[in-house]
Amino acid sequence: MGKFDHSTIIYSGVVAFKNILIFLFLSFSSLLFSQEETIDEVKIKGAKKTNTVFLKQLLRTKKGKVLDSISLQKDVTRLKRLPAISNAYFKVEAREDNTLIVLFHVEENGTLIPNINIWTTTNKLFSYKIGLYEYNLFGKHITLGGFYQNNGFDSYALNFRAPFLFSKKWGLGLNFKNWKSEEPLYFGNETANYLYNNVSYEVLGLHRINLKNGLQFGVTFFNEKYQYLSGATAPEVPQKLDLNKVLYKFIYTHNNLEHHYQYLSGFRNVLQTQFVTANNKFQENFFIAWNDVFYYKRHGDKGNWANRVRVGLSSNQNSPFAPFALDNNVNLRGVGILVDRGTGSIVWNTEYRHTVYDKKWFAVQTNVFTDFGTWRNPGGELKDFIEPKNLRVYSGVGLRFISKKIYNATFRIDYGFKVSRNSENSKGGLVFGIGQYF
Repeated sequence: MGKFDHSTIIYSGVVAFKNILIFLFLSFSSLLFSQEETIDEVKIKGAKKTNTVFLKQLLRTKKGKVLDSISLQKDVTRLKRLPAISNAYFKVEAREDNTLIVLFHVEENGTLIPNINIWTTTNKLFSYKIGLYEYNLFGKHITLGGFYQNNGFDSYALNFRAPFLFSKKWGLGLNFKNWKSEEPLYFGNETANYLYNNVSYEVLGLHRINLKNGLQFGVTFFNEKYQYLSGATAPEVPQKLDLNKVLYKFIYTHNNLEHHYQYLSGFRNVLQTQFVTANNKFQENFFIAWNDVFYYKRHGDKGNWANRVRVGLSSNQNSPFAPFALDNNVNLRGVGILVDRGTGSIVWNTEYRHTVYDKKWFAVQTNVFTDFGTWRNPGGELKDFIEPKNLRVYSGVGLRFISKKIYNATFRIDYGFKVSRNSENSKGGLVFGIGQYF
């Protein structure tokens, strides 16, 4: 019995050792085999106006590299975020020699976009804005365009933005603006209307750290003029100002959004900081910063919940020229145009979008929304944010008409009505615009 047990143990050990050798051999062979599955060719299909050489330079998936599923998914996300691409996906084809062909299929947007807006103002029967922008100049996702606006006064601007001008991580932005508008200024319980004129020249450096993070930084040289038109006057409030200023800007963006045509999901954060030199008795050098948090969630096949929370503060000067405005087109739909100003702002916009019509090139969404906002008064305190008199709440409904084949071609109509009792500036109203509100 003893000899039998001893030989059995020896035999079992030999078998186990053989099994280990076989396992190691198969694992090593598998590793060698997988390493041989390299990418022999990367192709891009569906790009008609976009430069395919330019697109390949942006991709992490390259000829000669080992296939990486994570890199492929990141490349699809990278393509979808480009203005000229409405949708993208990939396909992998294997050859007999264990090399691979990676095909990226893209669906292009139209990128030559007119900009037309019409609205009513206090000093004219109607005002209008016309512009034209190309978002894919030379097929390299360079933006070039401008607009002309007449709201009783002539305004115009030119914009150039090339995020990949120097490399796939470094770019440049150049902007010129000559803006005129009639704006109310508030001091005490009084209101006056001023002609505001801003002429600015801006240079921005654009840096993409990685797929999710990017920076913008630069300087703006501008001249501001205020000219009294009508309303109340006060000895301490000038009727005319002519100021030369310099603005230093820094923007940090974290983008973890997933795009699928008109739908968004995920998280995005944008921090903007500015320091303005403005040495004069009415507005000294001041600092302003605000942070926007965006959160989107898909609900079923047709629903999309969208949120934006903005928190902003500036140097707290007791001046009618405070930088944060309470306005239809910026924060609270239905409140009116430039109805108040402050040196701090907290705003939460939330809405549910539901697609009621969806075809290959066109979609219609309905939405219900609520906009909450509170302000710090010029020269006030942080407790102003929790004062009931500073709280504004508007709710409403809207429509979105969306072209799925043209970049940012969403025409929106919202009607917001007052919910908070102290929203005396407006009982509500229509808000029109191009692009989603946020």
